Amino acid sequence: MSPTPRARPGVEALWPLCLAIVRHRRGVGPPPAADALQPFTRHPTHGLMLDEDAWDEEALELFALLKPVLDRPPESPAWVIGQLGQSLDGCIATRGGDSNFVNGPQVLLHLHRLRALCDAVIVGAGTAAIDNPQLTTRQVSGEHPVRVLIDPSLRLAPTLRVLSDRQAPTLLVCDAAREDESARRVGAEQVLGVPGLMSNADGTPDLRALLSALQQRGLRVLFVEGGGITVSRFIAQGCMDRLHLSVAPVLIGNGRPGLSLPGGAAMRDCPRPVSRVFRMGADVLWDLDLRAASSPS
Repeated sequence: MSPTPRARPGVEALWPLCLAIVRHRRGVGPPPAADALQPFTRHPTHGLMLDEDAWDEEALELFALLKPVLDRPPESPAWVIGQLGQSLDGCIATRGGDSNFVNGPQVLLHLHRLRALCDAVIVGAGTAAIDNPQLTTRQVSGEHPVRVLIDPSLRLAPTLRVLSDRQAPTLLVCDAAREDESARRVGAEQVLGVPGLMSNADGTPDLRALLSALQQRGLRVLFVEGGGITVSRFIAQGCMDRLHLSVAPVLIGNGRPGLSLPGGAAMRDCPRPVSRVFRMGADVLWDLDLRAASSPS
């Protein structure tokens, strides 16, 4: 009798490898070992690679989705990935703000994985106030990211979980001119005053100034988790490299829109990002490379 083929490793074996790659990038762990169970190599031009014959299909698909994050080298410039979960008709919540839950459990698990793989998770003040999120990695193993709240007007209550639970480092971002005021409200250790944050003529935060300030703190791989206004501003200011847009099979109707970007005058002016599609249960995730967008001819 021929020997029974050995089962190929899956996601449960891949995920610790992903965490080892990230810890090495942050300078807090050795490079992950390549052995029979984890045949991991680094190609000089294509980055991290897995042997397609050595892993099961689910692990290979997860690696393909996470590879752009895992490929970030140490000491690289700030790199930003964003996400939005929306309905078929482009809404991220009802008109009253209810977003629990637009997407299904597999998308939520994916969000927790992105948190674990990124140095910081960023949300706008509106999302923080409405959702009161924890922004931790409760559903997966891995360290919590630094939690970054963009709050130039200092509208957020100090009692929010991210500002009071002490589960992970938190930074409330404001203009440097309001740093002292913010420190009195939430504690100086939780404040990041950014010089020139509110220097834009239209009254929106200068996100390049924010990225520079985060990079100076060693926070280089950044995850913008929401909401729609914040993600849209990152894209409009050319500050987002990649976007994961998860579409759920639900119709919300007159709800809160997701992306809101300056419109092109003609279709030939509208960017078409290079994209890939991944199934996540009933949802569909579009992986959009915003740095490789082209216009139709």
